[in-house]
Amino acid sequence: MTGSKRITSDYLLALYSFEMAKGSVAAVTTPTGFLGFNIGAEHRVPGAKRKRLNRNKKKTWKRHIDARDVEEFLQDVRMQERTQGGLVAEKPDETLYYMDTGNEAKDLKVNRGKAKPLHIDLVLQPDSKVAPPKNVLAHQIPNSRKLKRKKQVREKLERRGIIPRKQRLLQAKLLKPAREPKPAPARSQPDRGFYDIWAESNPLDDALAGKDSFYLEQTKKFPVKRPDRMNAKPSQLPAVEVISSGGSYNPTFESHQALLLRAHEVELKRVKEEEKLKRQLSFPTIDQAPTSETVFRELCQGLLEDSDDEESKANPVKSMEDNEDQEDEDENRGNPISKAAIGEKKTERQRKREKQAKVLVARRQAEKALRLKKQEVFKLRSIRSEMKQREDVLAKRKEKRVAKHKAEATQPRRLGRLKYDDPDTDVQLSEELAGSLRTLKPEGSILKDRFKSLQRRNLIEPRERAKFKRKHKVKYVEKRAFREVTL
Repeated sequence: MTGSKRITSDYLLALYSFEMAKGSVAAVTTPTGFLGFNIGAEHRVPGAKRKRLNRNKKKTWKRHIDARDVEEFLQDVRMQERTQGGLVAEKPDETLYYMDTGNEAKDLKVNRGKAKPLHIDLVLQPDSKVAPPKNVLAHQIPNSRKLKRKKQVREKLERRGIIPRKQRLLQAKLLKPAREPKPAPARSQPDRGFYDIWAESNPLDDALAGKDSFYLEQTKKFPVKRPDRMNAKPSQLPAVEVISSGGSYNPTFESHQALLLRAHEVELKRVKEEEKLKRQLSFPTIDQAPTSETVFRELCQGLLEDSDDEESKANPVKSMEDNEDQEDEDENRGNPISKAAIGEKKTERQRKREKQAKVLVARRQAEKALRLKKQEVFKLRSIRSEMKQREDVLAKRKEKRVAKHKAEATQPRRLGRLKYDDPDTDVQLSEELAGSLRTLKPEGSILKDRFKSLQRRNLIEPRERAKFKRKHKVKYVEKRAFREVTL
């Protein structure tokens, strides 16, 4: 290049010999061909014993010193003196470099031979003048038919003035007015005025005026909106139910008697269930005990029919044959083809008649369906009345369903394996009534009432007290000190 220095071949040879000399000092070849890591490093054969030398003696220095690096360096210096007439490092730059004037005509003449292609490239070029066959698969487009059909449809729509949906959306997006940038908050305005942060009126808090307390406390965040299903109560019953007026400390006679009647009905129902269970589990008496005759009647019950006449009882074989004949007659009456004609082959005339009969039956059915369809026009009044009746029935069903849902809303649901049992009614007899609140005796338990209220409102499942069963028998041991006192 113009204005640059070019390195001569003599300089390259000298530089290579100098680098080789430096390399000989840095790495020493071992007899086996491997390079050592340090100067004078020797290749050690695996398993060989290391030589221990005494390096503080001059005799050892002369015998075991490695001076190959110095010898190689001196040999390289002698080679530079023979070939270059002196050391390359001591020569001036004028002897190593020359200035390129940049003659383009001369460079083109010199480099003309270098522009020729290599012989190996000429050998690899094809000799035939016939062009290679065209690769058809390389020019095929996947889904070309589909794309061509889409293009034709698009051109057809463009001729009719219809714009495709994708292009319409792009145009709408381009024609959409740009949004106005939101005003920057007061905190991001460096040129705002100064104010006292300890004053009661702060201009930064104007945007927070009238906000919810939760919004202000929770680092300016709105509360999470709960879904409607989480706001719905599991039961419509109140948390604390007010007892009837008959449970007051000074009730009227009618309200107290109504409460007594309700408690009596509950107790009567419980007694009936106990009697039923006792009756089912009780062992029968001697008079009610089953005998062999009653057991035989129970086993034969349903096997013999009382409606059979005496003749069938006397000769059961004949009655069975009559039943079989009757069944055969019924089958023949229902089937137009008799038993004798089952194995016979039909003639061509019979087949034509059957085919004509089928066509005639199908035609009659189609005419009948068409006639009935035409007559339905005159049945509009009856159809309208039927639809009205149907709507009334559906409305009544809906009312019953709504009433059922309302009734179930106040009833406890089945949440566990146990069923909810209503607690006992807290009631006092007529002689236990107190005239004042100070002399009133409390009934029931507040804790039990709250527990049952949670079960009734479907907040917890009905539970029962765990039955404690002692695994081992309790053993009582009397201590020695206590025994001495008792004695």
